[in-house]
Amino acid sequence: MSTHHHHGADGHDHDHDHHHHDNHYSDMQARVRALETVLTEKGLIDPAALDAIVETYETRVGPRNGALVVARAWAESDFADWLKRDATAAIASMGFTGRQGEHMRAVFNTTETHNLVVCTLCSCYPWAVLGLPPVWYKAPAYRSRAVIDPRGVLAEFGVSLPETTKIRVWDSTAELRYLVVPERPEGTEGWTQEELADLVTRDSMIGTGLASSVKGRAP
Repeated sequence: MSTHHHHGADGHDHDHDHHHHDNHYSDMQARVRALETVLTEKGLIDPAALDAIVETYETRVGPRNGALVVARAWAESDFADWLKRDATAAIASMGFTGRQGEHMRAVFNTTETHNLVVCTLCSCYPWAVLGLPPVWYKAPAYRSRAVIDPRGVLAEFGVSLPETTKIRVWDSTAELRYLVVPERPEGTEGWTQEELADLVTRDSMIGTGLASSVKGRAP
């Protein structure tokens, strides 16, 4: 039997990371890690295969849900209105709901206002529509600087906004999570929602990116 995963005598693990208000997230992480260890030790899984699965959730399955929500809001003004009014219900109507019924709020970028989402307390994140949070989202530097110097943080992500654009920073909580609806790129009239969804990046739904501009399509 392996002994390298025992906790201290008092039953706590000593990483002192106790400021989570999203306990579900840390519980789940712990469960995933324990399962990973057992399966790897029994030779049942190849860690590289596991990484591939996680990567799928991080970049494909998760954010694709959010991308479809955004694309629908771009294409259907009634849906956009519903998303503004009651994002939780509008998103649930597409089959994407949080594990604990967290409420969702959609914030819409315009030429005047850019929205940026952060969780200053830990790493609350809209799992149901964006999958797993990127590593930097949980980093203390992002969490503090996004509030103090959002324009500087955006510039580091390659997003340079005009000085006239106001930046609003939204702080997620365990109860309320935000989805940024980026501006619809020019030249996408008549596109299907699937095609539109391809332009919506994960970062654009956090606010650290913009929707991709049109690439490789004839006008």
